[in-house]
Amino acid sequence: MAKRDFYEVLGVDRGASSEEIKKAYRKKARQFHPDSNADDPDAEAKFKEVNEAYDALKDPERKAAYDRFGHAAFDGGMGGGPRGARGGMHPGGDFASAFSDVFEDLFGDFMGGGRGGARQRASRGSDLRYNLSISLEEAFTGAHKTINVTTLAECDACNGSGAEGGAEPVACPTCGGMGKVRAQQGFFTVERTCPTCSGAGQIVKNPCKSCAGAGRVEKANTLAVDIPPGVETGTRMRLAGKGEAGLRGGPQGDLYIFIQVREHPLFQRDGVNLFCRVPVSIASAALGGDVEVPTIDGGRARVKVPAGSQTGRQMRLRGKGMPALRGAGRGDMMIELAVETPVNLTARQKELLREFEELSEDNNPESSSFFSKVKGFWDGMKS
Repeated sequence: MAKRDFYEVLGVDRGASSEEIKKAYRKKARQFHPDSNADDPDAEAKFKEVNEAYDALKDPERKAAYDRFGHAAFDGGMGGGPRGARGGMHPGGDFASAFSDVFEDLFGDFMGGGRGGARQRASRGSDLRYNLSISLEEAFTGAHKTINVTTLAECDACNGSGAEGGAEPVACPTCGGMGKVRAQQGFFTVERTCPTCSGAGQIVKNPCKSCAGAGRVEKANTLAVDIPPGVETGTRMRLAGKGEAGLRGGPQGDLYIFIQVREHPLFQRDGVNLFCRVPVSIASAALGGDVEVPTIDGGRARVKVPAGSQTGRQMRLRGKGMPALRGAGRGDMMIELAVETPVNLTARQKELLREFEELSEDNNPESSSFFSKVKGFWDGMKS
C-alpha cells in the first residue's frame, strides 16, 4: 500500500509554518492515541503514521529534503540526505522517539513546560505565617505593632545566584540543562529528574561561601504592622513581598499575620457585641437602683436596675460594643445581672434575714411557681 503524503496525514498545506505543523500534529495525536481509541483497531497504525509524518516535517532540514525528494528522502536511497546522516528511518517510523515527543508535547505543560525550560526559570519564594497576640483594647482602638520575623533573604554576597562572586550558574553536564534525563526501556522512553542538578538544569561550580550555594541566607527582619480597629481572632493580614526570597532572582513570597485577641477579665466578645456580667446585691435587685459599669473605651456608664430583677436579666447599652472591621458603627454592650448572696453575716444580719423570710411568703414568684410544680409532680406520682 502506497504511503500517504505527510502533509495530507497532518492535514496542512505544504507552505505551513513550523507552529502550524506542530499544532496540527498535536490535534491528530490526541485524535488517534491508542489509549483514547480502545475500540478502533486502526488507531495505533494511524497514530504511528501521524508521528512518522511529524518526525519528518518538524525539522527544517528534513522537511526541505522531503519537499524535494518525497518519501525517497528517508528510504535509505538518499544516503546524503539529512536522515541518512542519522542512519535512515525504519519504514514504520522511529516510534519510540516519536512516542517520547508526543508525550512531551501533550503533557509537557503539566510537567514544567517541556524540555526542562520551566525548571530553569526563577521560582517564587514561600509564604510565611506569623501569629500576633493583641489585647481586646488594642482590637477596639487599633494598634501599631513592631514584629521580628526570621526569613530566608537573598544572599548579598552572590546576589542570589549561589555562585562565588555572583557568577552565573552553568548548564548541568548530566542533563545538558534540561533538568531531566531519559533512558530507553524497550518500546518506551522513561524520563526522570536529573540526579545531578535535582531538576534545576543548572549547577554552581564555585558555591558562595556566605550561603553555601543556596543563594539565600537567614535574616531577622523588623517590620511595622498597623492593626485596624475591629479585628477578631482569626483575622488574617497580608504583607506582600515580606516572605521568603525567591530562587534564582524570583519574587519574594508574602507574610501572613494571623491575629489572636486575648481573653479579657471583664468583657466577653461575640462579633461586634460585648457582654459584661455585673454583680448586684439582694437589696439592689429587690428595691432597684443604679449600678456603674465600665465600657471598653475606658469610660463609665450608669445602668438602672429595675426593682425585682433576677439573676441573668440583661440590659443593652447601644453603641458601646466593638467597631465593625469593614463598615461603620459599633456593636452593643450587654449587661447581665448576677444577684449576689451575702456571706459572713453578723448576728444582726441573720436576725433581720430570718424576719424578712417570715414576712416574704408571697414575694418570691419563681419559688412559688417551682414548688407548685413540684407538688403537682408528687401528687401525680402517688396517683
